Amino acid sequence: MPPMLPDFSNSVKLKYVKLGYQYLVNHIITLTLIPIMVGILIEVLRLGPDELLGLWRSLHFDAVQILCSSFLVIFIATVYFMSKPRTIFLVDYACYKPPVTCRVPFSTFMEHSRLILKDKPKSVEFQMRILERSGLGEETCLPPAIHYIPPRPNMEAARGEAELVIFSAMDSLFQKTGLKPKDIDILIVNCSLFSPTPSLSAMVINKYKLRSNIKSFNLSGMGCSAGLISIDLARDLLQVHPNSNAVVVSTEIITPNYYQGNERAMLLPNCLFRMGGAAILLSNRQSDRRRAKYRLVHMVRTHKGADDKAYRCVFEEEDKEGKVGINLSKDLMAIAGEALKSNITTIGPLVLPASEQLLFLLTLIGRKIFNPKWKPYIPDFKQAFEHFCIHAGGRAVIDELQKNLQLSAEHVEASRMTLHRFGNTSSSSLWYEMSYIESKGRMKKGDRVWQIAFGSGFKCNSAVWKCNRSIKTPIDGPWADCIDRYPVHIPEVVKL
Repeated sequence: MPPMLPDFSNSVKLKYVKLGYQYLVNHIITLTLIPIMVGILIEVLRLGPDELLGLWRSLHFDAVQILCSSFLVIFIATVYFMSKPRTIFLVDYACYKPPVTCRVPFSTFMEHSRLILKDKPKSVEFQMRILERSGLGEETCLPPAIHYIPPRPNMEAARGEAELVIFSAMDSLFQKTGLKPKDIDILIVNCSLFSPTPSLSAMVINKYKLRSNIKSFNLSGMGCSAGLISIDLARDLLQVHPNSNAVVVSTEIITPNYYQGNERAMLLPNCLFRMGGAAILLSNRQSDRRRAKYRLVHMVRTHKGADDKAYRCVFEEEDKEGKVGINLSKDLMAIAGEALKSNITTIGPLVLPASEQLLFLLTLIGRKIFNPKWKPYIPDFKQAFEHFCIHAGGRAVIDELQKNLQLSAEHVEASRMTLHRFGNTSSSSLWYEMSYIESKGRMKKGDRVWQIAFGSGFKCNSAVWKCNRSIKTPIDGPWADCIDRYPVHIPEVVKL
């Protein structure tokens, strides 16, 4: 007897019930107003032209009433439009693509580790295990100073890396947008671990000879979420400076922060962090509306620094030998989960459709009143967004968010492929992911994008963008020469 096929009727019925519920709740106002409008129309048709004319004549308006009413309407409209926040447009952005000479295949990385840590075989073995499970590919890049044996993380080399990454990204942005350096009104540069004097923002001003009255800011020590903090700062500045633009540069300079000690918690960043950077042009000018790629819809920031464990979970310190490195706590994923939960609680009501909010509310009431053991309802964020850009901090971060937000493999594809091709580029990783989606030709007009970033402190930040126009597949950019190879299969363990 041939095996019986599974009965799909129940799941199909449940699917259509859910779709019907979503349509009913999300369009409840429309569905309520339609019968009311139909009733009014039928009643008007029943009155006839003579009765309608008599009703109109019975309404008495004098010149004073008309003038006062007109003035009130104009006043309310003026107050509304003046108090309305300015729309912030993302005109375009550019990501830095490291040269092939900086490439670090697994074999090269492990050979250097064995030579540098030749008296510490357990540390070498630990790094190999991390690299095997990291999700990184063979084409990630490290700055030239790290290629030496031993590495040469001096100030000159660090400045050299900063100039290479930042100036290359800025040049690409100028070329793509036609922006002239003298036209920049606001400049924001964020780099967490490298903070020289003069600052990196001053370095940019000096290189491109920017105006003397430019409003410049340099953010440091804010971790991998600093890119969205910079966007939030730019948004606030553009609200108070009309007819202006802002350039945001997000990067992380690896050279001075390569750990050469023996502490395992500090060796972990060596395996994950790689070269990268991005330059973004924002504007509040209505003249940029047509050519802008995206419009900023929401920005939500969550800071858990009041909690001691959260504050210390990503911590720069010296080891027992006096060597400086970044210590990643074992509690990092649990703390990131709590920060994400707080962030979602704030952003959910702003973006979720009414159907999801109602289900969440009913479940919450049920748990409070009837049974605390009821499983909490996880809102379906796939109804609020078409694309997800999750910070490519590591394989575990992407896995955890995919599981908690119930996302498909395609939803996290951009994050996984960015981690594989470029590694953890810190605050700029979100823009490599956005570029991946565009390079695949998936970004259409009206699509909504959710950027989620985590950073030391501990912070979880979210930005919501809406696509302003259908975006053509770019012919340049960081993915231009390899997008046809992606997505690739990433095994759980790559044996080295």
